[in-house]
Amino acid sequence: MRLEGDIRIPSGCAIAAIISREGKNINGGVITNAMKPMHDRSNGLGGGFAAYGIYPEYKDFYALHFFFDTRATRKETEAFLKERFEVVQAEIIPTKKIKEITDAPIIWRYFVTPLKSMVDKLQLDEKTYVARIVTQINNELKGAYVFSSGKNMGAFKAVGFPEDVGRFYRLDEYEGYSWTAHGRYPTNTPGWWGGAHPFTLLDYSIVHNGEISSYDANRRFIEMFGYTCNLQTDTEVITYIFDYLIRRQGLTLEEAASVVAAPFWTTIEGKSEEEKEKLKYLRTSFSNLLVTGPFSIVLGFEGGLMALNDRLKLRSMVVGEKDDKVIIGSEEIAIRMMEPDATNIYAPAGGEPVIVKLNDDVEI
Repeated sequence: MRLEGDIRIPSGCAIAAIISREGKNINGGVITNAMKPMHDRSNGLGGGFAAYGIYPEYKDFYALHFFFDTRATRKETEAFLKERFEVVQAEIIPTKKIKEITDAPIIWRYFVTPLKSMVDKLQLDEKTYVARIVTQINNELKGAYVFSSGKNMGAFKAVGFPEDVGRFYRLDEYEGYSWTAHGRYPTNTPGWWGGAHPFTLLDYSIVHNGEISSYDANRRFIEMFGYTCNLQTDTEVITYIFDYLIRRQGLTLEEAASVVAAPFWTTIEGKSEEEKEKLKYLRTSFSNLLVTGPFSIVLGFEGGLMALNDRLKLRSMVVGEKDDKVIIGSEEIAIRMMEPDATNIYAPAGGEPVIVKLNDDVEI
């Protein structure tokens, strides 16, 4: 008999997440260990994490995480940054040499704030300015890639199994109120450092298990609004969709979920008149942003998490609780690794978002 791990797993990829509603610190080793029992859902071609609340001393500055191909590219990029930002700290992201992670690029982080003169000149709000600069770097500066750009948060990713990626980045030396994780099993896209999950823009991060059959339609629509999908994987577009819907269009998380995993028309007809009108508006106004195909995703954002399955629930995802914590995983074993005594374990219905936010009295 062939065992799991000896064969290709069509429903592969592993996701996990944890958040403390009270804003208590959770060590990065917790989420790293949660990925170990889901090892066979990955194939070593990508692993990564997003963490929130990890830079309290620089919480008012954007943390730009970079991959560089060469030192010359790094110096060129630093000159580019200094013309557009005040750089308050620049440093190598600490890593640990391990045999499982090879061919690492140069990995740096910069804590920056936009130059007011530039923001005023372009007549942009601060977040739009930062998002544009990040997009410009990733499109125009060859050999430089911003893989994280939010405040008081950061993504850490590589080619490798997630538990090895966690050790490589020394995540047990970080603490934050929320973590997400991903183990990749790419089926039709290459495995490379930039293509590992999470995908981020500003404080939004996405980890995803599944495949987007609507990718071309989603990509063509979102690229009309200044986004560029060039990372050779379908998941990237989900991050931009949520940024567009929430930050730029002002939709709530629930409304954005009703676009990405829109209810069937027959389901909408069974709703109250008020709800029916809203859902019809969302489905027709943003029809090109309906994501089809099997998926389970976790959206990380400043102050919370949202977990969401496709409307047919073709990928596994379970949720549990323990005290002030909410824990999410592709499998229950991931939840048990983080909180052995977790309760209220359940599988969310297809298309039904699970939204968890910090308590109102928590300052971040």
